[in-house]
Amino acid sequence: MTSQDSLTSIAAARIVVTALLDGGVRHVVVAPGSRSAPMAYALAEAEAAGRVRLHVRIDERDAGFTALGLALSTEAPVGVVTTSGTAVGNLLPSVMEANHAAVPVIVVSADRPQELHGTGANQTTAQLDLFGEHVRFAVDVPAGEDPSRAVATALYAATGALEGTPPGPVQINLAFRDPLVPGNGDALPATTGHGVFHYDAGPQALDLPAASTELAERRTVVLAGHDAGPIAEAFARAHGLPLLAEPSSNARFGPNAVGPYRLLLEHFGPGSPTPIERVVLFGRATLSRPVTTLLARESVESAIYQPVPVAWYEAGRRREAPIETLHELADFAGRGTAEWLDAWLLAGAAAQHAMDGVLASEDDANGPGVGAAVWEHARGHLVLGSSNGIRDVDLAGRPPREPAATVYANRGLAGIDGTVSTATGIALGSGRETTVLLGDVTFLHDVGGLLLGSGEPVPDLRIVVLNDSGGAIFGLLEHGAVQDSGAYGTAVERLFGTPHTVDIAALAAAYGVGYKKVSTTAELAVVLTGPLKGRTIVEVCTDRSGLRTLHSRIKDAVAAAVSQVLLGA
Repeated sequence: MTSQDSLTSIAAARIVVTALLDGGVRHVVVAPGSRSAPMAYALAEAEAAGRVRLHVRIDERDAGFTALGLALSTEAPVGVVTTSGTAVGNLLPSVMEANHAAVPVIVVSADRPQELHGTGANQTTAQLDLFGEHVRFAVDVPAGEDPSRAVATALYAATGALEGTPPGPVQINLAFRDPLVPGNGDALPATTGHGVFHYDAGPQALDLPAASTELAERRTVVLAGHDAGPIAEAFARAHGLPLLAEPSSNARFGPNAVGPYRLLLEHFGPGSPTPIERVVLFGRATLSRPVTTLLARESVESAIYQPVPVAWYEAGRRREAPIETLHELADFAGRGTAEWLDAWLLAGAAAQHAMDGVLASEDDANGPGVGAAVWEHARGHLVLGSSNGIRDVDLAGRPPREPAATVYANRGLAGIDGTVSTATGIALGSGRETTVLLGDVTFLHDVGGLLLGSGEPVPDLRIVVLNDSGGAIFGLLEHGAVQDSGAYGTAVERLFGTPHTVDIAALAAAYGVGYKKVSTTAELAVVLTGPLKGRTIVEVCTDRSGLRTLHSRIKDAVAAAVSQVLLGA
């Protein structure tokens, strides 16, 4: 293509937008900037025509995580547009999470034309390989060239259409020359209404045929990690096996589900009368050390159900044997005896009752109690923040008979960053009531995610902040023992506890978000079951100084109750 035939920046941007929309993109998050203006104008034209929904964020990090949330809830590729320079780099945390969680986020980064690179031109740097191995595909489109093929390949890569490659983020780096604005005579088309881009039927249970009686009887457990899906619950039920399901597995329900499973593993471990023989893993288990210990145990055979490529581990790097079909998985798992399943269910019921008793004896709210309440009452969509929030639910959340909410969590890299923005994207993409449970540090890390510009769509989002004035999870790890010893003085509290005195009510007022404060789980339950319109922050103030002791009391009570049940079985 000669310079005379080269595309204008606006023409190239319109080609990109058309290709993205033809490829299934229905939401795009735009961070403002001059070099990306051609994309902004082309997207504005498409939005006016009713073909796409735009979401504007001034902070690119929030834009990236909003796009991530939109992609999670719509199960479709979502674009995020930035200008050049550091703006692109701010997307790295969300791109890293999207990589390990296999989420199709399409980064459209604007760039200066080649003749400005290396000259010291403003906001100009090497952008193409900025994300390294965290993107499935990255392409540089020089100014004036037709971007059609680049966009088509990016869409294939993002959606997992390339053989042997899971879905994930991609980068289209577009160089634009002046002029960056529409030409004379260009204008927005007549505005039309938006269609329904995504229909969310809510969580659904599945059914599988009962396991063949010809299968061997085995002491197998079904372990459902993050993103396992309801197939894990159906498999456990069909094979008469206990189901040990993390909250974000979306399999933590049904008659075979055992709530406080991580406190029971030692009762079915080596040296017990009925040790676990085999583990069938669905999804990615990330939450507890007892589970990690189980999966590493040489005496326990394990397999992972993997019908499609996954992004979270490299082939050959894990002990579990990958199995692609349910038929093969059934042969490996076998079927459980009634005695095997009953032992787990009785132990689970005793553990749940003992733990509930300990929590009921507490006058004030605490992490496990709040986690249990949120798990019980959340409807629509539930987002669980990293750190203690999701682990509190994993410990204390009682499995329902039927799924009540679709559960999301950023477990790709399990960072605390971007949680408010991710939850916002999830709520906007689905149009359903959404509750997010997160700690105060996680909340403050992404407090900028509360900023919505005037006229931007506002989700129905309930933000439950468990505020214990710092990072409580470290007190439950080895660092808690170091602090108790006093050998390092106040260093543990300062470096890991990160105490603060932030006024969350004032933050809510500053961002124009509703606010309620509760001090007991009973008060929290009332708020959780009330109507929700727009955004509300629910602050639950707790004291983390006694959290380590509380967990010890729970563990002791559960151990005593379970031992009594198993001895009498």
